[in-house]
Amino acid sequence: MCVAFPGKILEITGGRARVDFAGTLADVSLAMVDARVGDYVLVHAGMAIQAMGADEAESLADLFAEAEAAAHE
Repeated sequence: MCVAFPGKILEITGGRARVDFAGTLADVSLAMVDARVGDYVLVHAGMAIQAMGADEAESLADLFAEAEAAAHE
């Protein structure tokens, strides 16, 4: 099973982006998507695999938070 997480692009240098995942920053490859600073991307294994809207990214992040909370019950 593959899991991908949504994050917001803070800056882009060449084909890489600095992405914010709820406060955790990571460098991500943009080789597979066309995205700009401020866009949200779905990231798996260090690669952005899909650009998405803010509402969709927030909804997905909420689902992950719910799953994490349930796992700790």
